[in-house]
Amino acid sequence: MKTYVLRRLLQAIPILLLVPFFTFLLIELAPGNVVDAWKLDPQIPDEVIEQVSKKYGLDQPWYMRYLTWMKGAVTELDLGYSVPNKRDVAPIIGERLFNTFILALYATFLEWVIAIPLGILSATKQYTIVDKICSTIAFLGLSIPNVFLALLALLFAYSTGWFPVGGLRSIDYESYSAWGKFLDLMHHLTLPAFVLAAAGLATYMRQMRGNLLDQLRADYLTTARAKGLTEPVVVGKHAVRNAINPLITLFGFSISNLLSGSVLVETVMSYPG
Repeated sequence: MKTYVLRRLLQAIPILLLVPFFTFLLIELAPGNVVDAWKLDPQIPDEVIEQVSKKYGLDQPWYMRYLTWMKGAVTELDLGYSVPNKRDVAPIIGERLFNTFILALYATFLEWVIAIPLGILSATKQYTIVDKICSTIAFLGLSIPNVFLALLALLFAYSTGWFPVGGLRSIDYESYSAWGKFLDLMHHLTLPAFVLAAAGLATYMRQMRGNLLDQLRADYLTTARAKGLTEPVVVGKHAVRNAINPLITLFGFSISNLLSGSVLVETVMSYPG
């Protein structure tokens, strides 16, 4: 076990080095920097531009800036300074990561709250119109890209006015009570969380339907029915309990998929993540 853990840690080192390197390199390949726009302004003296260039290492080769940045990130947890935001980068990343985390958490909640009942309903009403409607919803959720669904959600929010378009909080958020702040936060989270949860919701629903159908055909449920137990008790107390267990193993994958897939949804829906 110790050997396995050590091997995995050693394998993580190249990834931890290569990911920031290529990220830094991609940013460097983009044309322009923070002082290029200032050079076009005749009111900014050349001395100021030179001082700013020296402060941010823009007068040095890109690999020297990378080494300086890596040294600060590793030794001092200093990720640099954001000129447009006029703040250190680390707190900005922390705030955005927290916003993404609560969005993913709420999306996971929606997946389970909606998918499990629909999966149970679809399995108990197999081959009926209810089952066909639930299956159609699942296939639509799996087939529609998140970007297109996000655009539809924005159109819906703009047309009806039921949900805010973008952002995480209202302008007068600070004047609300604690309960009012919570409701305002949920109001802003619901639409992007639903878009983010659409594919996972469909997956959970189909998985729950298949698991429950397998359980409903099991011999132990035939025995339970023979003993006189009613169908709601057979399904709710025995079948659902055993059918839902395999879904728990998918929880970890669901969180990671939501976190990785949130970038497009956050960008399209102007969510500060």
